[in-house]
Amino acid sequence: MAVPIAVLDCDLLLYGRGHRTLDRFKLEDVTDEYLVSTYGFPRQFIYYLVDLLGATLSRPTQRSRAISPETQILAALGFYTSGSFQTRMGDAIGISQASMSRCVANVTEALVERASQFIHFPEDEATVQTLKDDFYGLAGMPGVLGVVDCTHVAIKAPNAEDLSYVNRKGLHSLNCLMVCDSRGVLLSAETHWPGSLPDCTVLEQAALTSQFETELHKDGWLLGDSSFLLRTWLMTPLHIPETPAEYRYNMAHSATHNVIERTFRTIRSRFRCLDGSKGTLQYSPEKSSHIILACCVLHNISLEHGLDVWSSPAAGHVDQPEEEYEQMESVDSEACRVRQELLLTHFS
Repeated sequence: MAVPIAVLDCDLLLYGRGHRTLDRFKLEDVTDEYLVSTYGFPRQFIYYLVDLLGATLSRPTQRSRAISPETQILAALGFYTSGSFQTRMGDAIGISQASMSRCVANVTEALVERASQFIHFPEDEATVQTLKDDFYGLAGMPGVLGVVDCTHVAIKAPNAEDLSYVNRKGLHSLNCLMVCDSRGVLLSAETHWPGSLPDCTVLEQAALTSQFETELHKDGWLLGDSSFLLRTWLMTPLHIPETPAEYRYNMAHSATHNVIERTFRTIRSRFRCLDGSKGTLQYSPEKSSHIILACCVLHNISLEHGLDVWSSPAAGHVDQPEEEYEQMESVDSEACRVRQELLLTHFS
């Protein structure tokens, strides 16, 4: 009786039983230009990821023919930077779309495990001072430890709690709270918040708030836009500036805060799986959150390696709801005093 070709093990036909690792694709066989155009990164960066993640991706498996860490990383980078499991992508490295999906899952979890290694606030005094100096050099805003904002990433409608992920535009999304430094390096990234939550609520419930209110620096602050409440550690713009000092403060605030908008554009431009041009992330909210965080880790690693600090073109299609927030008015008298002192000391 004829055996349907669909049930044949193509890997077995090609490699035989007992072949532990399928090295279908060799980095040394292709040019840097090909790697950058297909996977978004040059050879040395990919080698770095293999060294970083290789042990995790080589964990014992029940399958007799494991996919090499190198191939898994290429598959994941191909998805992150293109936003699709295209057949040609899998063909290039010799794996099926199902294997591509497993590779993305494996590499994503390996990167998420290392998130705190690459995304964190500086702790030593000298680095903190350098952080402030770099921000001050942008527009003359003193004491800045980071700029904070939220961005939405579209996801498929989850099976449960559907309405909690529907944002203001009627799309399902995750609302991601991030902080970056003056170069666009992420210092904090919380990628799991449901899209229905407004930015101010996300910040109120975020680990970031707990950090700053209980342990982080008392001699500096973050900058946030008017969707957030003024706090002693979070300076927001004045709603209606009236004096020259208030106008100067708002202008310096806006110019400095713009860094995170450029950072969002850079991340979306490099990691097209997040920009909506290939559709929504077709995963549960938890898995989608991990993919976003994995891209954030790669963003920081790429900056660490001097790759593409600012990406000039904005991504094509972005499912990012325009914020229609009300101006938040602070009832924190101490926060108002801190901002007023900043105005008098540095902008009068």
